[in-house]
Amino acid sequence: MELQTKQTPKLNKKKFVYKNGSTHITLDDLSAPSYEEIIAKIKKKIGERPVMPKDLSKGDWTKQALKVLGERYLMKNEKLEPIETPEQMLWRVSWEIASSEATWGSNRKNIEATARDFYNLMVTKKFLPNSPTLMNAGTGNGLQYSACFVLPVEDSMEGIFDALKYQAIIHKTGGGTGFSFSRLRPNGSIVRTSSGTASGPISFMKIFDAATNEVKQGGKRRGANMGILRVDHPDIMEFIHCKEEGGITNFNISVGITDPFMEAYKSGGDYSLIDPRTKQVVGTLNAKKVFDEIADGAWRTGDPGLIFLDRINAGSGNPIPVLGPVESTNPCGEQPLYPYDACNLGSIFLGYFVHDGVIDWES
Repeated sequence: MELQTKQTPKLNKKKFVYKNGSTHITLDDLSAPSYEEIIAKIKKKIGERPVMPKDLSKGDWTKQALKVLGERYLMKNEKLEPIETPEQMLWRVSWEIASSEATWGSNRKNIEATARDFYNLMVTKKFLPNSPTLMNAGTGNGLQYSACFVLPVEDSMEGIFDALKYQAIIHKTGGGTGFSFSRLRPNGSIVRTSSGTASGPISFMKIFDAATNEVKQGGKRRGANMGILRVDHPDIMEFIHCKEEGGITNFNISVGITDPFMEAYKSGGDYSLIDPRTKQVVGTLNAKKVFDEIADGAWRTGDPGLIFLDRINAGSGNPIPVLGPVESTNPCGEQPLYPYDACNLGSIFLGYFVHDGVIDWES
């Protein structure tokens, strides 16, 4: 399969053309149906979700688990009182996820079997999907099931506040967001349109952080963010220490490490700082000194972490290079993502798969 790309300047978006033998498909041809259209199609084929079967196993829930479930996950009435049990929640999620198979030809009988399998995985706590799935699946609220998104932050007032708007929407529906602030011009740069000076990426990170404080995820919890700045950005030292005064509390932060930085670190030499707007070298720093500052900051506050951007983009973490480069991850760093990309996470509880010191790999 050959993947080609061409620019569509009017929309400022990439138009992708996939060639597979004699078949040519552009993304413009693939108009995605809405959530409501998909649900209507599924219900027309297999009907409504059945009442939870009485023979399904009950869960073993601690007092704390029941408290958290009641606060965040169980459906509520207008008085914010839970109107489902934990088991009914699991059946709601199981059926909703299994029912998607109807769009690929599965019938109601097979879908119920799949839903039962999924229910049993969850009620035994061997596996649980991420919170947005538990909160939103099967509720009819139209909200998304994915956990985390990466949003680009362009070097313009419009681009910055577009990202802020999308962050708020994603947090409202239960997701988290990752950002690279590396495109923003450094503090003190000239802004020609206003004849003023730029305040730099860290000042805008504080705005994103403040917005996170005000928007609860799904109305139930605070959002989470990842903030990344390349090690060759002129404001990198300010970034490394930006959490030490107690600010930017809704972010994990990571320094984007490059191959030239690591070469300078190994040799004990300096590396170049590059203005992201002009692409010009505007200074140098000693790599060992910067690395020591990173280590000291991590010791003091737990941040920053490291993300090896050049290594990611040269390897399997960048599976479709034409969509990249990868410049950020989800909030906890598990998944490199492209701009506007999303991931849906889940948890496998390994303790349930170890018997007499041996891992049950087949299960």
